[in-house]
Amino acid sequence: MTLTADARTSDGQAPPLDDIDGPSAPALHATRLTAGHVVLGAGFLLAAAIVSILVGPAGLPVGAVLAEVLSRLPLVHLHSGLSATGVVVVWQLRMPRMVLGGLVGAMLAIAGASYQGAFSNPLADPYLLGVASGAGLGAALVVVGAPVIGQIPSDLLPVAAFAGAVLAVAATFALGRSRASERSAASLLLAGVAVAAFFTAVQTFLLQRSSPGQLSTVYSWILGGLSTAGWGQVELVLPYVGTAMVVLLACRRLLDVMSVGDEEATSVGVRAERVRLVVIVAATLGTAAAVSVSGLIGFVGIIVPHTIRLLAGPSYRRILPLSVLFGAGFLILADLLARTILSPAEIPLGVVTAFLGAPFFLVVLRQARRLG
Repeated sequence: MTLTADARTSDGQAPPLDDIDGPSAPALHATRLTAGHVVLGAGFLLAAAIVSILVGPAGLPVGAVLAEVLSRLPLVHLHSGLSATGVVVVWQLRMPRMVLGGLVGAMLAIAGASYQGAFSNPLADPYLLGVASGAGLGAALVVVGAPVIGQIPSDLLPVAAFAGAVLAVAATFALGRSRASERSAASLLLAGVAVAAFFTAVQTFLLQRSSPGQLSTVYSWILGGLSTAGWGQVELVLPYVGTAMVVLLACRRLLDVMSVGDEEATSVGVRAERVRLVVIVAATLGTAAAVSVSGLIGFVGIIVPHTIRLLAGPSYRRILPLSVLFGAGFLILADLLARTILSPAEIPLGVVTAFLGAPFFLVVLRQARRLG
């Protein structure tokens, strides 16, 4: 990318990209995150959170639930009138489910956006390098290997899913590195396809030899959901998700530079391979932690980042922070649909996101082909 003479300052120096507006630089886009975008994203997340807490199959009075939540704020003294059971529903069922849904949605969205920037691929998602297949295999190993059906330790399946996801991405990275002297994006993508296929084959073999009860348990986990969400799971994933988000947000400027290509990024002092490695490690740890407690929830990492591109432009300085806000709000609302449409039964959360995401994915694919 070059600057024309009329886009330079009076002393002959090129101005910062953020300061170039108007017709002299038609190919440049604003990159700074504006207060309007933040307010829009925060408002969307807040609205989704409030609706998720107020609405549910228990049929609690909306006003009473709102009063109960507000009564926990400092200097606010309200009597909600909720029964003891109603208080438990709000604080031990709805609230942790909403918080966990927000964490998972935010992580999947920012991981998808980061992968798209690191690999310069608009169709990349958080499961690109084998996280889904690895987590699924870890879950299958625990369920099929359990000596007694129905007595699986509640904290063992998330740990196994997390370990399987990390192992799959580590294998992808090792294989991609061994295929070439440099860890190019193309070699990593090909390695990811191979590792995902292998882990899926092993998982399928295990499920074929499992009992109907074990098969149902693994299948339910694969479809994704937050029906077992609790504060313990929130505490379990928060350190990983929080750390991953901080690292990815710190890389947002570098991803903007890498969007012009590895060679061009290297020419201005950005070590593209090192940035890609940092993004992969951070996104993998955060995504593995998220899916370990929620199962495999697809399309969040595609729907949210591309929607933000339409609203705020292509700069990752805007896309990544807004992905956190809109991703959290999106999955909270998707989970609300999952637990209310067929109440008292629940639709798997992965099914809801697939219904919403599949048509969107086709639109993105069509646009990518047109640009290609």
